[in-house]
Amino acid sequence: MKKIGFLSFGHWTPSPHSRVRSASDALLQSIELAVAAEELGADGAYFRVHHFARQLASPFPLLAAAGARTSRIELGTAVIDMRYENPLYMSEDAGAADLISGGRLQLGISRGSPEQVLDGWRYFGYEPEDGQTDADMARAHAEVFLKVIEGEPFAAPSPRPMFPNPPGLLRPEPHSPGLRERIWWGAGSNRTAQWAARLGMNLQSSTLKDDEDGRPFHVQQAEQIRLFREEWKEQGWEREPRVSVSRSIFALVTDEDRAYFGAGREEEDQIGYLDQNTRAIFGRSYAAEPDELIEQLAEDEAIAAADTLLLTVPNQLGVEYNAHLIESILTHVAPALGWR
Repeated sequence: MKKIGFLSFGHWTPSPHSRVRSASDALLQSIELAVAAEELGADGAYFRVHHFARQLASPFPLLAAAGARTSRIELGTAVIDMRYENPLYMSEDAGAADLISGGRLQLGISRGSPEQVLDGWRYFGYEPEDGQTDADMARAHAEVFLKVIEGEPFAAPSPRPMFPNPPGLLRPEPHSPGLRERIWWGAGSNRTAQWAARLGMNLQSSTLKDDEDGRPFHVQQAEQIRLFREEWKEQGWEREPRVSVSRSIFALVTDEDRAYFGAGREEEDQIGYLDQNTRAIFGRSYAAEPDELIEQLAEDEAIAAADTLLLTVPNQLGVEYNAHLIESILTHVAPALGWR
């Protein structure tokens, strides 16, 4: 068995060819797709966070609204860029959204990806300390966030508070018990996956990672998962960690599917550079008739190693069509691979 959810970037554009033409469309349709996915039997609704872009950017109002409209499905991010976050304020937002959802949040956080603007986090008021990189700053913010959501009070109360305080030190509220175990780190390298394991975070791995040894993407990603689990075991954590991978997977079962995805998809991994020093590998997409798709996916070592699969959806095609894409995987592909 494998948990299967969707991952949406929430793109919107005022184009007559898009069914998502405004920020309002993107937000409201994201909620509707979470509701539809739950009705179809999917396990998760995950959202990407990008700043300075016509995409989803502020996850907690969205997660809270989706939590109020659903009852079972996991609600998550993949990922929140911690370079932009105030960890204490984020702890309050996360706690509130998690309580509204009944404890269903699965928060993916990370250093973030290449941006729309240069050093966008500076506009949000954040600056790395002397000797730090922006990646160091993201990890520092993450460590503060993890500590705060453990729920231990640390702030000295005012001797003249507006309202009566409970005895002792205080903490940001609301606190949601159990949220600390539902934080994931989006790792782009083997090293950061091992770092996440040391801090007791679950692992998210996308369709992009550092090209560390030249082997196919899915093989490198499976190695990343293996190293993460080895480090987790070495740290002596009591619970079992979770691991997710994301993929663009399309089962071609209708003429509309074939028109959209039947030709021109990337069937091979791609190599590129995130910056002058970082060679990256981008995992292939999958688009085929169900029988062929099942054979292809059975050879993907990283999907086999993960307990959770996130299907990256083309959200600009609208709720109804994306629900169809999710249902096609759940119905025509997942059972044959033992995922259902």
